[in-house]
Amino acid sequence: MPDVRRVLIMICTYNERENLEQLIPAIRKLVPHADVLVIDDNSPDGTGKYVEELRRNDTQLHAIHRPGKLGLGTATTAGFQFAIDRQYDLLINMDADFSHPPRYLPDLLAKADTADVVIASRYVPGGGMEGAGAARQVMSKSLNFYARTVLGLSTLDNSGSFRCYQVNRLAQVDWSRARATGYAIEEEILYRLKCAGATFTEVPFTYEERRFGHTKLEWKEAFAAGWVLLKLRFSGKNEAIRS
Repeated sequence: MPDVRRVLIMICTYNERENLEQLIPAIRKLVPHADVLVIDDNSPDGTGKYVEELRRNDTQLHAIHRPGKLGLGTATTAGFQFAIDRQYDLLINMDADFSHPPRYLPDLLAKADTADVVIASRYVPGGGMEGAGAARQVMSKSLNFYARTVLGLSTLDNSGSFRCYQVNRLAQVDWSRARATGYAIEEEILYRLKCAGATFTEVPFTYEERRFGHTKLEWKEAFAAGWVLLKLRFSGKNEAIRS
């Protein structure tokens, strides 16, 4: 039976043209009914131009072109608003660099009716990380422990962005209030949705190192994320949801 749910797959990009050349066809093969939204921050490598070339013959491909490198946080919330305004049923967020292998997309969709947020998790049984160095793994586990402690989250993988959201639940949050402009947006999203009464589930996936380009996450960003989450925790629950 065909899937009649309107699905949007969101990819935030900065210098990811080489990856997109392989990723978009892989997505099409696995979930041909889904639309794809690329949010590009004026990538110097021509990512945005490449997407526009594809769009000439692909009505399921959409793009938001931003004037500069404005940050993952605002790119993500812009994608949320795009999905809300166009009344999609489900929004999947994934990275462009194949660290989130497309083969897990069907697993996320299969669980989408069981919770408001389905998290592709490295830290439930069956999940893991391949190719990540010891320092990267320590950073990830530290951020997740910190998020659970400070924000009261019960989910195990809170710093990853590979997730499927019920769009009607996203619409219950005023994303213009989001504080994080960088990688802390991932934990902030879960906290704001928790305050809005969202339910969560996790499915295992194995994180893989990017195919092309360089990682954009550093310890400096991780410490900045910790500070943002601390301020969010003491801002009060009512500030986290749509008034």
